Amino acid sequence: MIFGASSFAGPLADLKGHVGSIELYIPKLGIYNGSALETEKLDRILDELSVHDFASTVHAPYSAADSKYPSALQVDTALMGEREFALMEESLALANRIESSVVVLHPGRVGQEREKSFSSMLKNLCTLASIAEDYGVTLGLENKEGTDPSNFCCKAEELSRTVEAVNSEYLKATFDIGHANLTCGGDSEKLRAFVRTLKKHIIHIHLHDNSGQWTEKYDGDEHMAPGMGCTDYSVLKLLSGYRGVYNLEVFSLEDILFGKNTLKNAFKV
Repeated sequence: MIFGASSFAGPLADLKGHVGSIELYIPKLGIYNGSALETEKLDRILDELSVHDFASTVHAPYSAADSKYPSALQVDTALMGEREFALMEESLALANRIESSVVVLHPGRVGQEREKSFSSMLKNLCTLASIAEDYGVTLGLENKEGTDPSNFCCKAEELSRTVEAVNSEYLKATFDIGHANLTCGGDSEKLRAFVRTLKKHIIHIHLHDNSGQWTEKYDGDEHMAPGMGCTDYSVLKLLSGYRGVYNLEVFSLEDILFGKNTLKNAFKV
């Protein structure tokens, strides 16, 4: 089992020895001035990544309502133009440079005409998959939380349908178990059904916890340490053939250590 952590979990030096992979979370790396990539800042981060000998994945920019999210890095995959494609290609180029096999991206936002927005997202994902092929990197399209229905691909069925419609070896699924727990209302059996529906497409996993219900804070998507909420992590045993990274999307080393212990116990059950 390869444990990873998102780059916002703490300094790389502190994470060394506790995880084997780092997910470079582009919106929080501080490497952009507006939408212009500052290569010197990126190079310093990559030098440190190399010194500590981490494997890596990349989390591309996405669309977020959070006021703390950099406005120039907003990318709605259902509504993309030249700037958005340029940002996504920079993430793919980065992954190629550091030999990351996966770039995580979010599905698009539901517009006023749902089917029109969905068709636009499919078209854009086809283009992105073609670009990803050029860089030799696979995109992992992430399931979003059903407590915020303004996003596509909250349900496993829609995410599976999207991946199959694009029909490219360079677009698969990132399974976010915290988001799925919210979509399933904290119901373990529904979560199992979610995993069974999506499992054949999964190439990457995000791990965090929540209470399984909507809250005023982030629609319930609180990214707590695994074991601090109600998510049943034993459902991961359904993915017996999975060999990718188990990436902990949490905010501290303490949460990483707590989460690792939870997950190890879940696989013993």
